[in-house]
Amino acid sequence: MTDNTHQQSPDVPRAIATVFGIGFAPVAPGTVASIAALPIAWLIVLFGNRFWLLFIAILTAAIGAWACELYSRVKLDPDPSECVIDEVAGQLLVCAFCPAPPSIAAYLVAFALFRVFDITKIWPVSWFEENVPGGLGIMADDIVAALMASVIVAILAHLQVI
Repeated sequence: MTDNTHQQSPDVPRAIATVFGIGFAPVAPGTVASIAALPIAWLIVLFGNRFWLLFIAILTAAIGAWACELYSRVKLDPDPSECVIDEVAGQLLVCAFCPAPPSIAAYLVAFALFRVFDITKIWPVSWFEENVPGGLGIMADDIVAALMASVIVAILAHLQVI
């Protein structure tokens, strides 16, 4: 008899990695996941603050790396397209650099910048996508894209453009 009490159900990593099925959206699942992250970010800042949002973004990235690692092993695919928790973590991260209270204009800029860097994979985003393996690699390129977008958002916020 085999002891299965310590085995992780693939359902939990799948649910997290795909953000409860958002990753199976028929068109642009990464963009859909980024859009889904926006009201979450808004509510966290509204009822908490930007530091809580930053903390939750980092926590989401860590949990996402774990979930994507397990899910990608089951799928036998190093970076399944339905893994979109990386977009959620990245979008939350960029929104943490928007001014508070949140504004639609700032969040639209954060969304657009993050998606441009994530989709185009300009260096150093491409380097992380190509050179960091596993679940951490699935998350890393999006986190780097988010950091690049965050710098611009922080500058625009400082200049009071957004």
